[in-house]
Amino acid sequence: MDKEWKKDIVDVKRIEDHIIALKIVVGQETFNVISAYAPQVGLEAHLKVKFWEELEGLIQDIPLGEKIFLGGDLNGHVGSVLRGFEGLHEGYGLGEINADGKSILDFSSAFDLTIANTCFRKREEHLITYKSGVSCSQINFFHIRKSDRKICLDCKVIPGESLTIQHRVMVMDVRVKRRAERRSHSGAPRIKWWHLKGEKQRILQHKILEGGFRDHMEAQMICGSG
Repeated sequence: MDKEWKKDIVDVKRIEDHIIALKIVVGQETFNVISAYAPQVGLEAHLKVKFWEELEGLIQDIPLGEKIFLGGDLNGHVGSVLRGFEGLHEGYGLGEINADGKSILDFSSAFDLTIANTCFRKREEHLITYKSGVSCSQINFFHIRKSDRKICLDCKVIPGESLTIQHRVMVMDVRVKRRAERRSHSGAPRIKWWHLKGEKQRILQHKILEGGFRDHMEAQMICGSG
Protein backbone atom coordinates (compact mmCIF):
# COMPACT_ATOMS: atom_id res chain seq x y z
CA MET A 1 0.00 0.00 0.00
CA ASP A 2 1.40 3.38 -1.02
CA LYS A 3 2.19 5.67 1.91
CA GLU A 4 -0.29 8.22 0.50
CA TRP A 5 -3.16 5.84 1.35
CA LYS A 6 -1.89 4.29 4.61
CA LYS A 7 -3.44 6.99 6.77
CA ASP A 8 -6.85 6.25 5.22
CA ILE A 9 -6.93 2.54 6.22
CA VAL A 10 -9.56 1.93 8.91
CA ASP A 11 -9.70 -1.88 9.03
CA VAL A 12 -7.71 -4.96 8.02
CA LYS A 13 -9.14 -8.49 7.80
CA ARG A 14 -7.11 -11.59 7.15
CA ILE A 15 -8.62 -15.02 6.52
CA GLU A 16 -5.96 -17.69 7.00
CA ASP A 17 -3.21 -17.24 4.40
CA HIS A 18 -5.25 -16.81 1.22
CA ILE A 19 -7.50 -13.73 1.70
CA ILE A 20 -6.71 -10.26 3.02
CA ALA A 21 -8.96 -7.19 2.89
CA LEU A 22 -8.25 -3.51 3.57
CA LYS A 23 -11.03 -0.98 4.19
CA ILE A 24 -10.02 2.51 3.11
CA VAL A 25 -12.03 5.69 3.68
CA VAL A 26 -11.34 8.62 1.34
CA GLY A 27 -13.61 11.61 1.87
CA GLN A 28 -17.15 10.24 1.76
CA GLU A 29 -16.18 7.09 -0.18
CA THR A 30 -15.26 3.70 1.32
CA PHE A 31 -13.15 1.23 -0.67
CA ASN A 32 -12.58 -2.46 0.11
CA VAL A 33 -9.33 -3.68 -1.47
CA ILE A 34 -9.20 -7.48 -1.37
CA SER A 35 -6.43 -9.85 -2.37
CA ALA A 36 -7.34 -13.53 -2.78
CA TYR A 37 -5.46 -16.71 -3.70
CA ALA A 38 -7.64 -19.66 -4.68
CA PRO A 39 -6.54 -23.29 -4.24
CA GLN A 40 -4.60 -24.66 -7.19
CA VAL A 41 -5.96 -27.06 -9.77
CA GLY A 42 -5.70 -30.63 -8.49
CA LEU A 43 -6.28 -29.84 -4.80
CA GLU A 44 -9.18 -31.48 -2.99
CA ALA A 45 -12.65 -30.15 -3.75
CA HIS A 46 -13.48 -29.33 -0.12
CA LEU A 47 -10.58 -26.85 -0.01
CA LYS A 48 -11.99 -25.01 -3.03
CA VAL A 49 -15.49 -24.97 -1.52
CA LYS A 50 -14.07 -23.58 1.74
CA PHE A 51 -12.22 -20.81 -0.13
CA TRP A 52 -15.30 -19.65 -2.02
CA GLU A 53 -17.46 -19.77 1.10
CA GLU A 54 -14.96 -17.60 2.98
CA LEU A 55 -14.69 -15.12 0.12
CA GLU A 56 -18.47 -14.98 -0.25
CA GLY A 57 -18.85 -14.36 3.50
CA LEU A 58 -16.41 -11.45 3.28
CA ILE A 59 -18.24 -9.87 0.33
CA GLN A 60 -21.64 -10.31 2.01
CA ASP A 61 -20.46 -8.23 4.98
CA ILE A 62 -19.60 -5.24 2.77
CA PRO A 63 -22.46 -2.69 2.55
CA LEU A 64 -23.79 -2.02 -0.95
CA GLY A 65 -22.72 1.63 -0.77
CA GLU A 66 -19.04 0.69 -0.47
CA LYS A 67 -16.80 -0.02 -3.46
CA ILE A 68 -15.02 -3.34 -4.00
CA PHE A 69 -11.67 -3.87 -5.72
CA LEU A 70 -11.01 -7.62 -5.64
CA GLY A 71 -7.86 -8.94 -7.27
CA GLY A 72 -5.96 -12.17 -7.13
CA ASP A 73 -4.94 -15.54 -8.48
CA LEU A 74 -8.28 -17.38 -8.73
CA ASN A 75 -6.80 -20.38 -10.57
CA GLY A 76 -9.55 -20.75 -13.14
CA HIS A 77 -10.17 -20.01 -16.83
CA VAL A 78 -13.21 -17.87 -17.65
CA GLY A 79 -12.56 -18.14 -21.37
CA SER A 80 -13.41 -15.71 -24.14
CA VAL A 81 -17.11 -16.54 -24.58
CA LEU A 82 -19.47 -14.38 -22.52
CA ARG A 83 -22.72 -16.21 -23.28
CA GLY A 84 -24.96 -16.16 -20.19
CA PHE A 85 -22.75 -13.75 -18.26
CA GLU A 86 -23.25 -10.48 -20.13
CA GLY A 87 -22.33 -7.46 -18.02
CA LEU A 88 -20.04 -9.56 -15.84
CA HIS A 89 -17.78 -10.90 -18.59
CA GLU A 90 -17.43 -8.54 -21.55
CA GLY A 91 -15.88 -11.03 -23.95
CA TYR A 92 -12.17 -10.19 -23.88
CA GLY A 93 -10.96 -13.28 -22.05
CA LEU A 94 -8.44 -15.90 -23.10
CA GLY A 95 -8.89 -19.56 -24.05
CA GLU A 96 -11.69 -21.88 -22.98
CA ILE A 97 -13.71 -21.89 -19.77
CA ASN A 98 -13.07 -24.73 -17.27
CA ALA A 99 -14.81 -25.91 -14.09
CA ASP A 100 -12.87 -23.52 -11.83
CA GLY A 101 -13.62 -20.69 -14.25
CA LYS A 102 -17.31 -21.52 -13.96
CA SER A 103 -16.98 -21.08 -10.19
CA ILE A 104 -15.46 -17.62 -10.78
CA LEU A 105 -18.34 -16.62 -13.05
CA ASP A 106 -20.97 -17.99 -10.64
CA PHE A 107 -19.37 -16.00 -7.83
CA SER A 108 -19.32 -12.86 -10.02
CA SER A 109 -22.98 -13.34 -10.89
CA ALA A 110 -24.04 -13.90 -7.27
CA PHE A 111 -22.54 -10.59 -6.13
CA ASP A 112 -23.04 -8.57 -9.33
CA LEU A 113 -19.30 -8.14 -9.92
CA THR A 114 -17.68 -7.38 -13.27
CA ILE A 115 -14.40 -9.07 -14.24
CA ALA A 116 -12.39 -5.99 -15.19
CA ASN A 117 -9.76 -7.69 -17.35
CA THR A 118 -12.45 -9.03 -19.69
CA CYS A 119 -13.72 -5.50 -20.38
CA PHE A 120 -10.91 -4.16 -22.57
CA ARG A 121 -9.74 -5.34 -25.97
CA LYS A 122 -6.04 -6.28 -25.73
CA ARG A 123 -3.51 -8.23 -27.72
CA GLU A 124 -3.25 -11.83 -26.53
CA GLU A 125 0.16 -11.16 -24.97
CA HIS A 126 -1.50 -8.54 -22.74
CA LEU A 127 -4.16 -11.01 -21.55
CA ILE A 128 -1.76 -13.71 -20.36
CA THR A 129 -1.30 -13.51 -16.58
CA TYR A 130 0.60 -16.78 -16.14
CA LYS A 131 3.32 -18.07 -18.44
CA SER A 132 5.53 -21.09 -17.88
CA GLY A 133 7.47 -22.37 -20.87
CA VAL A 134 4.97 -22.89 -23.67
CA SER A 135 2.01 -22.89 -21.26
CA CYS A 136 0.05 -19.60 -21.21
CA SER A 137 -3.16 -18.84 -19.32
CA GLN A 138 -5.31 -16.16 -17.76
CA ILE A 139 -5.92 -17.07 -14.11
CA ASN A 140 -5.53 -13.69 -12.37
CA PHE A 141 -8.52 -11.37 -12.31
CA PHE A 142 -9.72 -8.03 -11.02
CA HIS A 143 -13.35 -7.65 -9.92
CA ILE A 144 -15.34 -4.49 -9.29
CA ARG A 145 -19.02 -3.89 -8.63
CA LYS A 146 -21.00 -3.81 -11.87
CA SER A 147 -22.39 -0.42 -10.80
CA ASP A 148 -18.82 0.95 -10.60
CA ARG A 149 -17.81 -0.17 -14.09
CA LYS A 150 -17.66 3.48 -15.24
CA ILE A 151 -14.79 4.33 -12.84
CA CYS A 152 -12.60 1.54 -14.28
CA LEU A 153 -10.50 3.17 -16.99
CA ASP A 154 -8.30 0.22 -18.00
CA CYS A 155 -7.08 -3.21 -16.93
CA LYS A 156 -3.98 -4.72 -18.47
CA VAL A 157 -1.07 -7.09 -18.02
CA ILE A 158 2.50 -5.78 -18.23
CA PRO A 159 4.38 -8.54 -20.11
CA GLY A 160 7.87 -7.36 -19.17
CA GLU A 161 7.22 -7.38 -15.42
CA SER A 162 6.81 -10.44 -13.18
CA LEU A 163 5.78 -10.91 -9.56
CA THR A 164 7.22 -14.44 -9.59
CA ILE A 165 8.91 -16.44 -12.32
CA GLN A 166 5.56 -17.27 -13.95
CA HIS A 167 3.06 -14.64 -12.76
CA ARG A 168 2.92 -11.28 -14.54
CA VAL A 169 1.97 -7.92 -13.08
CA MET A 170 -1.63 -6.92 -13.78
CA VAL A 171 -2.76 -3.32 -13.36
CA MET A 172 -6.23 -1.83 -13.04
CA ASP A 173 -6.69 1.93 -13.45
CA VAL A 174 -9.63 3.47 -11.60
CA ARG A 175 -10.75 7.05 -11.14
CA VAL A 176 -10.92 8.04 -7.48
CA LYS A 177 -11.83 11.62 -6.64
CA ARG A 178 -10.75 13.29 -3.45
CA ARG A 179 -13.02 16.12 -2.39
CA ALA A 180 -11.10 19.36 -2.06
CA GLU A 181 -10.98 20.68 1.49
CA ARG A 182 -12.62 24.03 2.02
CA ARG A 183 -10.22 26.85 2.59
CA SER A 184 -10.90 28.92 5.66
CA HIS A 185 -11.46 32.60 4.97
CA SER A 186 -9.24 34.83 7.06
CA GLY A 187 -8.81 38.56 7.33
CA ALA A 188 -11.02 41.47 8.33
CA PRO A 189 -14.79 40.99 8.21
CA ARG A 190 -16.56 42.40 5.22
CA ILE A 191 -18.29 45.75 5.86
CA LYS A 192 -21.72 46.03 4.28
CA TRP A 193 -21.65 49.74 3.53
CA TRP A 194 -24.94 49.64 1.65
CA HIS A 195 -26.79 48.80 4.88
CA LEU A 196 -25.88 52.15 6.45
CA LYS A 197 -28.80 54.50 6.52
CA GLY A 198 -30.10 57.30 8.67
CA GLU A 199 -28.68 57.40 12.20
CA LYS A 200 -26.12 54.62 11.57
CA GLN A 201 -24.70 56.52 8.63
CA ARG A 202 -24.40 59.69 10.74
CA ILE A 203 -22.60 57.81 13.54
CA LEU A 204 -20.14 56.23 11.08
CA GLN A 205 -19.32 59.61 9.53
CA HIS A 206 -18.63 60.99 13.02
CA LYS A 207 -16.30 58.08 13.86
CA ILE A 208 -14.38 58.39 10.58
CA LEU A 209 -13.86 62.09 11.16
CA GLU A 210 -12.42 61.33 14.60
CA GLY A 211 -9.99 58.91 12.90
CA GLY A 212 -7.86 56.21 14.50
CA PHE A 213 -7.79 52.43 14.29
CA ARG A 214 -9.97 51.98 17.42
CA ASP A 215 -12.73 54.12 15.91
CA HIS A 216 -12.54 52.21 12.64
CA MET A 217 -13.04 48.88 14.42
CA GLU A 218 -15.97 50.31 16.36
CA ALA A 219 -17.54 51.45 13.11
CA GLN A 220 -17.23 47.91 11.74
CA MET A 221 -19.09 46.59 14.78
CA ILE A 222 -21.90 49.13 14.23
CA CYS A 223 -22.22 47.95 10.61
CA GLY A 224 -22.31 44.30 11.69
CA SER A 225 -25.20 44.92 14.09
CA GLY A 226 -27.45 45.97 11.18
